[in-house]
Amino acid sequence: MGDYWWARFPYVQRVHAMTIRNLEHAFQPHSVAVIGASGKPGSVGDVVLRNIIEGGFEGAVWPVNPKYSSLRDITCYRRIADLPAAPDLAVIVTPPQTVPGLIAELGEKGTRAAVVITAGISAASGLRQKMLDASRPYLLRIIGPNTLGLMIPPLKLNAGFSHMAARPGHLALLSQSGAMATSLIDWAADKEIGFSQIVSLGDMADVDVGDCLDMLAADRNTRAILMYLETVTEPRKFLSAARAAARLKPVIAIKAGRHEASAKAAATHTGALSGLDRVVDAALGRAGVLRVRDLDDLFDAAETISRFRPLEASRLGIVTNGGGAGVLAVDQLVDDHGRLAELSPQTIAELDSFLPATWSHANPVDIIGDAPPERYRRAVETVGKDPNVDALLVMNCPTALASPEDAARVIAERVEHGTIAGKPVFACWLGDHSARKARQHLQRAGVASFETPSEAVKAVGFLSAWSRAQRALSRVPASRSEDTHAEQAQVRRILAEVAADGRSILTEPEAKGVIAAYGIPVPEIAVARTLEEVEAKAREVLRHAPKIVIKLLSREITHKSDIGGVMLNIGSPEAAARAASEISRRVAERAPGASLDGFAIQPMVSPRNAHELIIGLADDRIFGPVILFGAGGTAVEVMDDTAIALPPLDDVLGDDLISRTRIGRLLEGYRDRPAADRGAIRSALNAVSQLIVDFPAIKSLDINPLIADASGVVALDARIEIDPELIDEPGPNPSLAIRPYPSGWERVVRLGPENRAFCIRPVKPVDVDVFPDFLSRISPDDIRLRFMAPRKQFPKEMLHRFTQIDYDREMALIAVAEDTGEMAGISRISADPDHEAAEYAILVRTDLQGMGLGWELLSRLIDYARADGLERIEGYVLDENRKMLDMCRDFGFTITTNTEERGVSLAVLDLKA
Repeated sequence: MGDYWWARFPYVQRVHAMTIRNLEHAFQPHSVAVIGASGKPGSVGDVVLRNIIEGGFEGAVWPVNPKYSSLRDITCYRRIADLPAAPDLAVIVTPPQTVPGLIAELGEKGTRAAVVITAGISAASGLRQKMLDASRPYLLRIIGPNTLGLMIPPLKLNAGFSHMAARPGHLALLSQSGAMATSLIDWAADKEIGFSQIVSLGDMADVDVGDCLDMLAADRNTRAILMYLETVTEPRKFLSAARAAARLKPVIAIKAGRHEASAKAAATHTGALSGLDRVVDAALGRAGVLRVRDLDDLFDAAETISRFRPLEASRLGIVTNGGGAGVLAVDQLVDDHGRLAELSPQTIAELDSFLPATWSHANPVDIIGDAPPERYRRAVETVGKDPNVDALLVMNCPTALASPEDAARVIAERVEHGTIAGKPVFACWLGDHSARKARQHLQRAGVASFETPSEAVKAVGFLSAWSRAQRALSRVPASRSEDTHAEQAQVRRILAEVAADGRSILTEPEAKGVIAAYGIPVPEIAVARTLEEVEAKAREVLRHAPKIVIKLLSREITHKSDIGGVMLNIGSPEAAARAASEISRRVAERAPGASLDGFAIQPMVSPRNAHELIIGLADDRIFGPVILFGAGGTAVEVMDDTAIALPPLDDVLGDDLISRTRIGRLLEGYRDRPAADRGAIRSALNAVSQLIVDFPAIKSLDINPLIADASGVVALDARIEIDPELIDEPGPNPSLAIRPYPSGWERVVRLGPENRAFCIRPVKPVDVDVFPDFLSRISPDDIRLRFMAPRKQFPKEMLHRFTQIDYDREMALIAVAEDTGEMAGISRISADPDHEAAEYAILVRTDLQGMGLGWELLSRLIDYARADGLERIEGYVLDENRKMLDMCRDFGFTITTNTEERGVSLAVLDLKA
């Protein structure tokens, strides 16, 4: 039941006809109406109609314009109502004020998709909303307005005003700029690159990038998706769609506006450091999307990553007949932080046996300028066999001593599906005239071929970066942030007191109280409200600390160090009193009028071999809360050694965040400096992640410095900013771009004659470890009933797919026996992108059937689906699966015969009834 089509083809998701809500009419039209078609040469209506007809579209084409009886020898209709049938797709090129009415007429006629090329339909004029209101009763999808149009080369459809048609191929292009779309079409023509779909999205009043990603993910004719982005609307929907698409095929993006200035003023260091482009990088990386910087990189990346599987590692072996070309390639590799393979002694010895004595004896393998084809062949095969080599770059510099074409031919003959010895092969034949035919031989053999060493090495980098992104989508964490021990009541009390006081900034003791409640260690802190109290409080702290720190407490001064509000290495109560007096003087001088609420006194923590780190939280205007990690201290902005991630985090994502900083390498230890406790740092990151999940009122946070050494971590300073208006809003935080683990759906039930306890809860990635044992206890017949076909093997990728779900679209509830910790059953729903309907499935361990576990799993799943706003759930059930069909009837499902598959019934439950 359920998932059976996907189970047969595990790398393709099942998509129902209703899932993309009528977009199939735009992407697979059989008829097109051009509303506003014109006979005036050079007008948009004339160009669009000409492009559709001259492009060779084989479906019906119906111009609509009351001024003409025919256009280009085709009948022209006065009104939409006069059309012989409802067009699958309408292209509108009329004045802005006419568009809402035309949309209503098309909807009434039966059209369900339109491309609105017309510009000037703005929100300010009210026309945009009127257009959307007109479309809503008919669920009519709108691409645009202000768009170049839609192009579907395999259908010979050019429904827009592009200056040229694209050739058919297997790349899909989504562009938020019409000008960039035409430029890329032109660019691709020179490179003989073809497209499956080209969508100019325009102003995205309705159809956006997320919608198109969902459509293209299921398009068998699309092997890779290219995106030109200027902004992201509905970030949660975008990331959910991008993750789904990137699991199935390469998704590559250019995001314009990389250097938009970050916040000029922020209450925290994190707010100043988390510029928009860093957040975009983090978001695309989290979604498994490869980001490139330049337009030419877009096609090179697509050509590269659509050819090869992801690499476990990317150590590069280089074979060249010119030492200088090899050096240029290594320079680019180092610039791109790539890895040059270190050849094994066995490989060196084998190369010695047939290469001239003057060869380089290292990687790059310079086989000398007179290298004949046979020398190329043996060198490439030898380097390709080396276990330290993951990818090959073969280079040729033209000489009068050997033929570049012959060298290319012999390499092409040894290549299988673009690989030698199973390893990707990249080629760079330098020169123009002499190299052109050589490149043709290589390209026909499936070898990724480039004109310069820089381009070739960058292509290797694209494959490496994409491979890392794919691994990030499938790695299994040891824990997640929701596993963090937290005293929520304590945090709620602190935040409520701050809000009641009319403040948005927490004092240092308050901020430390919040993070300590989530398990982040903080030093002891004593508060003196007046100068007179400082000496007595300092004496108490000095009883068990050789030195202390005095800090000002102020509800108005955020960065204490900026005005000299921190005094270190104080060894006596008297010195503490003098330090507090000096801080008071500095506040009066440097921040006149600011309140001084007292002094914080804490032990001086300065462990030997410790690192100063920062963990922060900021609110991005598009993607919501983001987490920052890096090198901390007072010079944090100057050092600028930080990386960004989107919450929620887990151990794997936390490790990746740490590794993306320079200080992350120092934390591993060097010379006589021991490694820092990486697990403690991960725990602190997970704690901050869960804090923002649980408390939407927290808008920004800094823990700086977080001292880390071999014994753990301790937060020496913390500052938190809240929105008092959100203080009563419960978690999970609705601003998160990625939906967090739904911890509220955990429940213990007792079943069977022994009253055995089972915990029913949402699945976690870590549960991948219990699936093999669970599946081994399912009988072959139950497996067949569940997957509608016999199945003996469950690949690792499929188990990851079962456990690493997108909670925004899916839910899987597993039952775990409380006494043994063994998995007993699972129920699952997978919603369509419009979040209207979901397909469900249930599987219970064979030896545990008959005690009501399936009933509990389905009941809980229905409760979740209703709470999540779904309108119905449905599942495919084999007719012989009588127990499942009877249970469906008991729950009120409607059972109908599936006309598409003999012996299969469709069970549908209307959740609105």
